[in-house]
Amino acid sequence: MTVTYDCVVVGGGPAGATAAYHLAKQGHSVLILEKNKLPRYKPCGGGVCPQIAQWFDYGFEPVISQKVTQVRYTYNLEDEVIAELSEPIWMVRRDEFDHYMVQQAQKQGAILQEETKATGIEFKDGHWHISTPDTPVVGRYLVAADGAKGPMARWLGFKQRKTAMAGAIETEPRLPVHDGHIVHFEFGLLPKGYVWNFPKADGYSLGSGVFALAKRKSRDLVQPLTDYSKQFGVDIDQEAQHGHPILLWDGDQTLHTHQAVLAGEAACVVDPFTAEGIRPSILSGLKASEAIHSALAGNEQALADYTQTMNQEWGSEMRWAARLAKAFYLAPKLGYRVGVKNPRGTQIMGEVFQGKLRYSDVVNRGLRRLSAGMLSA
Repeated sequence: MTVTYDCVVVGGGPAGATAAYHLAKQGHSVLILEKNKLPRYKPCGGGVCPQIAQWFDYGFEPVISQKVTQVRYTYNLEDEVIAELSEPIWMVRRDEFDHYMVQQAQKQGAILQEETKATGIEFKDGHWHISTPDTPVVGRYLVAADGAKGPMARWLGFKQRKTAMAGAIETEPRLPVHDGHIVHFEFGLLPKGYVWNFPKADGYSLGSGVFALAKRKSRDLVQPLTDYSKQFGVDIDQEAQHGHPILLWDGDQTLHTHQAVLAGEAACVVDPFTAEGIRPSILSGLKASEAIHSALAGNEQALADYTQTMNQEWGSEMRWAARLAKAFYLAPKLGYRVGVKNPRGTQIMGEVFQGKLRYSDVVNRGLRRLSAGMLSA
């Protein structure tokens, strides 16, 4: 006999795990449908804002690999700047982090069905029927949290999502780490993006990504990463490399349809300036759970309210982030000089990342500094 769930969550990443956790905690029957076996590798630098802890009643210490307290910047491998963060930022490995979050949802009663790929969907008799290679999965409500490459958004009819497509390539060498409290960014080697090194307890997450104003193929990302990795004693030709698309926020849009919502990167919530994706994905999962809980209680407006909430609480900030990205990546050398080298620059961006400051609080000031720099350049 097919079990009918209050909600089926497709995807076991941070957005899906968050939605499942809160819905299950509120007493709803929830199924997490995950195509891979957990834990599974997920390309991602793994920087996490500690602010996420306020949205859960469990701790994340078991999966915090490193806490960084300093940021090191370079431009074309020169002009080094090292700055202190006002508060540490967590570094995690996504295989461990995502699995841990799913396990917390399971402790609340959510069911995990892993190694099961969704092959199609159909809405009939007031329920979503998700086809799989085995028996269909049935739920009253559906959370599509299957990431940038997942098919759920398209199947649900979201064929023209507003997004700026970005690309990244990453490698995760395991080796002894020195100065593991420092996160590294290089802005001069890669036009329209940056190269990074996010330390972990047992190695690095090294990557390069293009995030604004241009479409570049994955091969364009390799040489900057190769050059940058050498300073950390890493030959990336000897390491596995993983390329992946990133769906950056590019404008407010509808995130709901009949008894279903998009969450996480499927909802294009990634910050267009920093490419931060974990915190906004968790936020979308939280808001999706609140909306579906309300809908299950009879609120017919609840899913539309989810769209409005995400556009107001996240989209309003991302409009400012997009403006800053356009200004910075259009003239990165100038942006480096007037932004990165500003003694308060790192503290300000750290507080934005940590959710203590809004982009709208700082972007106007930053744009004024950029304009002044252009006039004096």
